[in-house]
Amino acid sequence: MTSHKREFIGRITRGEAAMSKNITTYQEDLIEALKDPREAAAYLNSAMEEGNRELFLLALRNVAEAHGGMTALSQKSKLNRESLYKMLSKNGNPEIRSILTLLHAMGLKLSIEPQTRRAKSSKVKEVA
Repeated sequence: MTSHKREFIGRITRGEAAMSKNITTYQEDLIEALKDPREAAAYLNSAMEEGNRELFLLALRNVAEAHGGMTALSQKSKLNRESLYKMLSKNGNPEIRSILTLLHAMGLKLSIEPQTRRAKSSKVKEVA
């Protein structure tokens, strides 16, 4: 390899390293956005509307990370840190009480709303 090529490759490597300090990843941007309670609530509601448990647990993990991570939330919620990891894992199966406690520790709450679109209801026929 010529010294010119070696110098060029060195500049690219150094340049990329310097540039990467200014670039954030999607995950970093997401976690930063989820520090806002309105963003976190919209994010969790969107995940819940999908009807996919794994997706909802992933969303909860991301919001938990935005609120200082599992250690901080375990202290705030009085839930065991290891239990939080297990509860929010891909195969987690948290109880509603644990979810409500976790949401409360993050300054959020769960609410139930009527569907915006009415589901077809079965009409009951009157028998004469």
